Amino acid sequence: MAYIVVFAPLIAAIIAGLFQKQIGDRAAQTVTTGGAIAAALGSAWLFVDVALGGNARTYELATWMAVGSFEISWAIRLDTLSAVMLVVITSVSSLVHVYSWSYMSDDPHRARFFAYLSLFTFAMLALVTADNFIQLFFGWEGVGLASYLLIGFWYKKKSANDAAIKAFVTNRVGDFGLVLGVAAIFAVFGTLKFDEVFGAVGDHADTVLTIFGMQFAALELIAFLLFIGAMGKSAQFFLHVWLPDAMEGPTPVSALIHAATMVTAGVFLVCRAFPIYELAEGTSALITVIGATTAIFAATVGLAQNDIKRVIAYSTCSQLGYMFFAAGLGLYSAAMFHLFTHAFFKALLFLGAGSVIHGLHHEQDMRKMGGIYKLMPATWILMIIGTLALTGVGIPFVGLGFAGFFSKDMILEEAFMAGMAGVPFGLLAFWIGIFAAGLTSFYSWRLIFMTFHGQHRGDPEHLKHAHESGWVMLVPLILLAIGAVFAGGVFASEFVKREALEFWAGSLPPGPYAEGNYGPDATGHHPPAWVMIAPVGITLIGFLTAVYFYMMKPDLPGKIAANRGPLHSFLLNKWYFDEIYDVLFVRSSRWLGDLFWKGGDQRIIDGLGPNGVAATVLAGARRIARAQSGYLYHYAFVMLIGVLALCLWLIAGAGV
Repeated sequence: MAYIVVFAPLIAAIIAGLFQKQIGDRAAQTVTTGGAIAAALGSAWLFVDVALGGNARTYELATWMAVGSFEISWAIRLDTLSAVMLVVITSVSSLVHVYSWSYMSDDPHRARFFAYLSLFTFAMLALVTADNFIQLFFGWEGVGLASYLLIGFWYKKKSANDAAIKAFVTNRVGDFGLVLGVAAIFAVFGTLKFDEVFGAVGDHADTVLTIFGMQFAALELIAFLLFIGAMGKSAQFFLHVWLPDAMEGPTPVSALIHAATMVTAGVFLVCRAFPIYELAEGTSALITVIGATTAIFAATVGLAQNDIKRVIAYSTCSQLGYMFFAAGLGLYSAAMFHLFTHAFFKALLFLGAGSVIHGLHHEQDMRKMGGIYKLMPATWILMIIGTLALTGVGIPFVGLGFAGFFSKDMILEEAFMAGMAGVPFGLLAFWIGIFAAGLTSFYSWRLIFMTFHGQHRGDPEHLKHAHESGWVMLVPLILLAIGAVFAGGVFASEFVKREALEFWAGSLPPGPYAEGNYGPDATGHHPPAWVMIAPVGITLIGFLTAVYFYMMKPDLPGKIAANRGPLHSFLLNKWYFDEIYDVLFVRSSRWLGDLFWKGGDQRIIDGLGPNGVAATVLAGARRIARAQSGYLYHYAFVMLIGVLALCLWLIAGAGV
């Protein structure tokens, strides 16, 4: 079954990508969608068998490389952590495949699109089932390649090409850190296999690496370098700039990248390498700060964005911040729980946005929407469900709520308790998380109100032809909505509460609420009542504020935007990160490139070298050419003078 899960998408991608002309678009779509569904069904079976049944195992398929005593196998590692990721990846991927049948029905290159989707899925599956850092890096780079192809799928569109390049280059920055981290692991441990590295972590707690005359704690350096890679892939603060631009790809790509695959790879890496991070306290504190900063940064920027997909993209960036600061505080199971629930409601929101865009003749600007809830009632209701899950609506102390209520609130509660226990930056992360939750509620309901309610502000022809999506697009939304409603409540006990110790079975620390972690009952490890109420309270405030601005006073936001105040401009321009990076990196790199190219290469090397020699020869040849008259008697006269000069030289030499 594991072989089908991992390799079915790869085989489907090869068939659809290489033999599209022979089998046709529909057959290519059928093969790739069938492969994704087969992988999803197999992943569900493995989840029950491995995660719930406790049957962790590893399949070694073949020796991948062997150099001296160094040997790396291609393997499929099945434990609870990988089983959870398999379910997330394949379920969202299969639904995206089905959804794309309708969304991409008019695209002439849809076979290539489906091949890229399946290739993306395989790369992520190879990443999460790796049992060594080399195989993980293979999947890591495969996901980067496939994302480049998908973001720039509409290659005739300049903005799509620019976005693809931006994503690719930004991720190369992070990947450089990952490569150095893997090299450092091999230098310290002499192996790259997870079990061997993690089993020997305690023996290297005091190991020091000397690099360029500077000494570093080995585990801190390794943890830091791995986190640089995670920052790039999961779009954390400083390396987040590629994420919103990735919206230039087709909407199903946005759902796949931002819900279940590429952006969650960094969280998975940190959780997989938790034995290293548990002993790297400095780097863990840095992860907490970066994660909390990302959560609040992306939430503030989301307040002022007008592209429906970009709002959801910044929401993804913010939620990833929650996952990272949880991991930085040592709350790995809570981070994975939020990753799990987030996949369902974020994919639901992205595909719901695609339904809106599809129904409004590819309009994405929310300022040109409004008044369509009666025309698209199913999409409206499903996106409200996704919004309720994202904002974490639920009833504290009762255990009723949407998926985000269980996972995000668990992070906030455990962050508070970690801070009270003295974990660095725990209370800072808690308060930032609370504030970001209020902003999340505001911009999420802003999206709903601007998109579906009020007067239509766009082209009347778009409203006239607005229509609900067909069942091919709605069925995936309905299935994702079921996950957005029930995934949190159903799996909370296994992921973070009483059954977590047995559920994770050593692949992750179970968390403070797990039975046996803080006594046989664990009921004493609970935050104050106000901490449990605060997330819901701030969410309600964000909702009421959105109601006031976009339902009761719908003209007010437009007036604020028209005034172009400094705060609004700051948020609208995304804290001016693109402009700052353009000055610091793009323009300086261009200037440096021009210096070496035009000054060094063209003027110095070519000027003094090939071009200089050629120019000298050419100038000399032209001067010699001027002496050629073309008359025979001129040449005979010159020859006579030459013979006479030779004779005189010989006579003078003979001394006659």
